[in-house]
Amino acid sequence: MDGDLIGLFALLVGLELILGVDNVLVIAILVARLPEKNRNFTRNFGLVLAMVARVLMVVGGLKLIELTNPAWPSGPSWLQFSWRDLALLAGGLFLMWKAIKEIHATVELEHHDSKRKPKASFAGVIAQIVVLDVVFSLDSVITAVGLTNNRWIIISAVILSFLVILFFAKPIGDFILKNTALKILALAFLIVIGITIFMEGMGKEVEKSMIYVPMGFAMAIELLQMRHSYNQKKSKKI
Repeated sequence: MDGDLIGLFALLVGLELILGVDNVLVIAILVARLPEKNRNFTRNFGLVLAMVARVLMVVGGLKLIELTNPAWPSGPSWLQFSWRDLALLAGGLFLMWKAIKEIHATVELEHHDSKRKPKASFAGVIAQIVVLDVVFSLDSVITAVGLTNNRWIIISAVILSFLVILFFAKPIGDFILKNTALKILALAFLIVIGITIFMEGMGKEVEKSMIYVPMGFAMAIELLQMRHSYNQKKSKKI
Protein backbone atom coordinates (compact mmCIF):
# COMPACT_ATOMS: atom_id res chain seq x y z
CA MET A 1 0.00 0.00 0.00
CA ASP A 2 1.63 3.26 -1.15
CA GLY A 3 1.58 6.59 0.66
CA ASP A 4 -1.50 7.91 -1.15
CA LEU A 5 -3.53 4.82 -0.29
CA ILE A 6 -2.39 4.92 3.34
CA GLY A 7 -3.43 8.57 3.58
CA LEU A 8 -6.78 7.81 1.96
CA PHE A 9 -7.32 4.84 4.28
CA ALA A 10 -6.52 6.98 7.34
CA LEU A 11 -8.93 9.67 6.09
CA LEU A 12 -11.70 7.12 5.62
CA VAL A 13 -11.11 5.60 9.07
CA GLY A 14 -11.30 9.07 10.62
CA LEU A 15 -14.51 9.79 8.69
CA GLU A 16 -16.12 6.54 9.83
CA LEU A 17 -15.06 7.15 13.44
CA ILE A 18 -16.60 10.63 13.46
CA LEU A 19 -19.84 9.42 11.90
CA GLY A 20 -19.75 6.34 14.12
CA VAL A 21 -20.00 8.54 17.22
CA ASP A 22 -23.50 9.47 16.03
CA ASN A 23 -24.41 5.80 16.07
CA VAL A 24 -22.97 5.37 19.56
CA LEU A 25 -25.02 8.27 20.93
CA VAL A 26 -28.27 7.11 19.34
CA ILE A 27 -27.81 3.47 20.32
CA ALA A 28 -26.83 4.40 23.90
CA ILE A 29 -30.00 6.46 24.29
CA LEU A 30 -32.24 3.82 22.71
CA VAL A 31 -30.90 0.88 24.72
CA ALA A 32 -31.25 2.88 27.97
CA ARG A 33 -34.98 2.12 27.74
CA LEU A 34 -34.29 -1.63 27.96
CA PRO A 35 -33.64 -3.71 31.10
CA GLU A 36 -30.02 -3.62 32.26
CA LYS A 37 -29.40 -7.26 31.32
CA ASN A 38 -30.35 -6.67 27.67
CA ARG A 39 -28.42 -3.46 27.04
CA ASN A 40 -24.96 -4.81 26.18
CA PHE A 41 -26.28 -7.35 23.68
CA THR A 42 -28.60 -4.81 22.07
CA ARG A 43 -25.83 -2.18 21.89
CA ASN A 44 -23.39 -4.57 20.23
CA PHE A 45 -26.08 -5.95 17.94
CA GLY A 46 -27.00 -2.41 16.87
CA LEU A 47 -23.36 -1.58 16.10
CA VAL A 48 -22.97 -4.79 14.10
CA LEU A 49 -26.06 -3.82 12.11
CA ALA A 50 -24.47 -0.42 11.46
CA MET A 51 -21.31 -2.06 10.14
CA VAL A 52 -23.24 -4.54 7.98
CA ALA A 53 -25.39 -1.72 6.55
CA ARG A 54 -22.28 0.24 5.59
CA VAL A 55 -20.55 -2.79 4.03
CA LEU A 56 -23.66 -3.73 2.04
CA MET A 57 -23.97 -0.19 0.74
CA VAL A 58 -20.29 -0.15 -0.24
CA VAL A 59 -20.70 -3.46 -2.09
CA GLY A 60 -23.66 -1.91 -3.91
CA GLY A 61 -21.83 1.39 -4.31
CA LEU A 62 -22.78 1.78 -7.94
CA LYS A 63 -26.45 1.51 -6.98
CA LEU A 64 -26.01 4.54 -4.74
CA ILE A 65 -25.49 6.66 -7.86
CA GLU A 66 -28.93 5.60 -9.11
CA LEU A 67 -30.49 6.74 -5.84
CA THR A 68 -29.81 10.35 -6.87
CA ASN A 69 -32.26 10.12 -9.78
CA PRO A 70 -35.77 11.55 -9.18
CA ALA A 71 -38.12 9.03 -7.58
CA TRP A 72 -41.00 10.38 -9.69
CA PRO A 73 -39.50 11.80 -12.93
CA SER A 74 -42.93 12.76 -14.30
CA GLY A 75 -44.06 14.47 -11.11
CA PRO A 76 -44.22 18.22 -10.42
CA SER A 77 -41.01 20.21 -9.99
CA TRP A 78 -41.45 20.55 -6.23
CA LEU A 79 -41.61 16.75 -5.93
CA GLN A 80 -38.34 15.99 -7.73
CA PHE A 81 -36.75 14.18 -4.80
CA SER A 82 -34.60 11.08 -5.24
CA TRP A 83 -34.95 7.99 -3.05
CA ARG A 84 -31.71 9.08 -1.34
CA ASP A 85 -33.23 12.50 -0.64
CA LEU A 86 -36.41 10.93 0.76
CA ALA A 87 -34.37 8.62 3.01
CA LEU A 88 -32.35 11.57 4.33
CA LEU A 89 -35.48 13.70 4.85
CA ALA A 90 -37.27 10.92 6.75
CA GLY A 91 -34.16 10.03 8.74
CA GLY A 92 -33.45 13.63 9.66
CA LEU A 93 -37.01 14.19 10.86
CA PHE A 94 -36.96 10.94 12.83
CA LEU A 95 -33.65 11.83 14.48
CA MET A 96 -34.90 15.31 15.45
CA TRP A 97 -38.16 13.88 16.82
CA LYS A 98 -36.35 11.21 18.83
CA ALA A 99 -33.81 13.64 20.29
CA ILE A 100 -36.46 16.24 21.23
CA LYS A 101 -38.61 13.52 22.81
CA GLU A 102 -35.65 12.26 24.87
CA ILE A 103 -34.74 15.80 26.00
CA HIS A 104 -38.33 16.30 27.18
CA ALA A 105 -38.31 12.95 29.00
CA THR A 106 -34.99 13.79 30.68
CA VAL A 107 -35.98 17.31 31.74
CA GLU A 108 -39.41 16.18 33.02
CA LEU A 109 -37.81 13.23 34.89
CA GLU A 110 -40.03 10.72 33.12
CA HIS A 111 -37.33 8.06 33.44
CA HIS A 112 -37.52 8.36 37.25
CA ASP A 113 -41.28 7.96 37.45
CA SER A 114 -42.13 4.26 37.41
CA LYS A 115 -45.77 4.99 36.51
CA ARG A 116 -44.83 7.13 33.51
CA LYS A 117 -41.69 5.28 32.47
CA PRO A 118 -42.18 4.12 28.88
CA LYS A 119 -41.69 0.48 28.12
CA ALA A 120 -39.43 -0.51 25.24
CA SER A 121 -39.19 -3.88 23.56
CA PHE A 122 -36.10 -5.40 22.03
CA ALA A 123 -37.77 -5.53 18.61
CA GLY A 124 -38.87 -1.89 18.87
CA VAL A 125 -35.40 -0.65 19.79
CA ILE A 126 -33.76 -2.73 17.06
CA ALA A 127 -36.25 -1.39 14.49
CA GLN A 128 -35.35 2.20 15.42
CA ILE A 129 -31.63 1.36 15.31
CA VAL A 130 -32.01 -0.17 11.83
CA VAL A 131 -33.78 2.95 10.49
CA LEU A 132 -31.09 5.28 11.81
CA ASP A 133 -28.26 2.93 10.75
CA VAL A 134 -29.54 3.07 7.17
CA VAL A 135 -29.66 6.89 7.25
CA PHE A 136 -26.19 7.29 8.77
CA SER A 137 -24.78 4.61 6.45
CA LEU A 138 -26.27 6.22 3.35
CA ASP A 139 -24.74 9.57 4.23
CA SER A 140 -21.29 8.23 5.14
CA VAL A 141 -20.96 5.73 2.29
CA ILE A 142 -21.93 8.27 -0.37
CA THR A 143 -19.23 10.54 1.08
CA ALA A 144 -16.71 7.67 1.05
CA VAL A 145 -17.59 6.63 -2.50
CA GLY A 146 -17.02 10.23 -3.52
CA LEU A 147 -13.43 9.97 -2.22
CA THR A 148 -12.52 6.68 -3.86
CA ASN A 149 -14.04 3.87 -5.91
CA ASN A 150 -11.80 1.26 -4.23
CA ARG A 151 -14.39 -0.73 -2.33
CA TRP A 152 -11.90 -2.82 -0.39
CA ILE A 153 -10.28 0.27 1.12
CA ILE A 154 -13.69 1.58 2.19
CA ILE A 155 -14.76 -1.80 3.61
CA SER A 156 -11.46 -2.14 5.51
CA ALA A 157 -11.90 1.37 6.95
CA VAL A 158 -15.48 0.54 7.99
CA ILE A 159 -14.43 -2.68 9.75
CA LEU A 160 -11.45 -1.08 11.54
CA SER A 161 -13.50 1.89 12.74
CA PHE A 162 -16.23 -0.52 13.87
CA LEU A 163 -13.77 -2.45 16.06
CA VAL A 164 -12.58 0.80 17.68
CA ILE A 165 -16.15 2.03 18.24
CA LEU A 166 -17.25 -1.36 19.61
CA PHE A 167 -14.48 -1.20 22.23
CA PHE A 168 -15.43 2.30 23.42
CA ALA A 169 -19.21 2.21 22.86
CA LYS A 170 -20.18 1.01 26.36
CA PRO A 171 -17.96 3.35 28.43
CA ILE A 172 -18.86 6.35 26.23
CA GLY A 173 -22.57 5.53 26.35
CA ASP A 174 -22.60 4.88 30.10
CA PHE A 175 -20.61 8.04 30.84
CA ILE A 176 -23.02 10.21 28.82
CA LEU A 177 -26.13 8.65 30.36
CA LYS A 178 -24.81 9.06 33.92
CA ASN A 179 -24.24 12.80 33.43
CA THR A 180 -27.52 14.55 32.72
CA ALA A 181 -25.99 17.79 31.39
CA LEU A 182 -23.78 15.81 29.02
CA LYS A 183 -26.74 13.70 27.91
CA ILE A 184 -28.82 16.79 27.08
CA LEU A 185 -25.86 18.27 25.21
CA ALA A 186 -25.45 15.04 23.24
CA LEU A 187 -29.16 15.04 22.41
CA ALA A 188 -28.87 18.66 21.27
CA PHE A 189 -26.04 17.53 18.98
CA LEU A 190 -28.35 14.87 17.54
CA ILE A 191 -30.93 17.58 16.77
CA VAL A 192 -28.25 19.53 14.88
CA ILE A 193 -27.21 16.37 13.01
CA GLY A 194 -30.87 15.64 12.21
CA ILE A 195 -31.26 19.16 10.79
CA THR A 196 -28.07 18.67 8.77
CA ILE A 197 -29.29 15.37 7.33
CA PHE A 198 -32.67 16.93 6.53
CA MET A 199 -30.99 19.85 4.74
CA GLU A 200 -28.91 17.43 2.69
CA GLY A 201 -32.14 15.70 1.71
CA MET A 202 -33.38 19.11 0.53
CA GLY A 203 -30.30 19.40 -1.68
CA LYS A 204 -28.41 21.85 0.55
CA GLU A 205 -24.75 20.95 1.01
CA VAL A 206 -23.59 21.38 4.61
CA GLU A 207 -19.91 21.57 5.48
CA LYS A 208 -19.36 18.88 8.11
CA SER A 209 -16.53 20.80 9.81
CA MET A 210 -18.95 23.65 10.48
CA ILE A 211 -21.03 21.19 12.51
CA TYR A 212 -18.52 18.97 14.29
CA VAL A 213 -15.98 21.63 15.34
CA PRO A 214 -18.51 23.70 17.39
CA MET A 215 -19.96 20.45 18.78
CA GLY A 216 -16.52 19.30 19.89
CA PHE A 217 -15.81 22.73 21.43
CA ALA A 218 -19.09 22.67 23.37
CA MET A 219 -18.36 19.15 24.59
CA ALA A 220 -14.88 20.20 25.76
CA ILE A 221 -16.35 23.16 27.70
CA GLU A 222 -18.88 20.87 29.39
CA LEU A 223 -16.13 18.40 30.36
CA LEU A 224 -14.12 21.27 31.88
CA GLN A 225 -17.21 22.33 33.85
CA MET A 226 -17.65 18.76 35.10
CA ARG A 227 -13.99 18.67 36.12
CA HIS A 228 -14.40 21.97 37.99
CA SER A 229 -17.46 20.66 39.87
CA TYR A 230 -15.58 17.47 40.76
CA ASN A 231 -12.61 19.42 42.14
CA GLN A 232 -14.93 21.65 44.18
CA LYS A 233 -16.60 18.64 45.81
CA LYS A 234 -13.23 17.05 46.42
CA SER A 235 -11.81 20.19 48.09
CA LYS A 236 -14.82 20.43 50.45
CA LYS A 237 -14.16 16.92 51.73
CA ILE A 238 -10.57 17.71 52.62
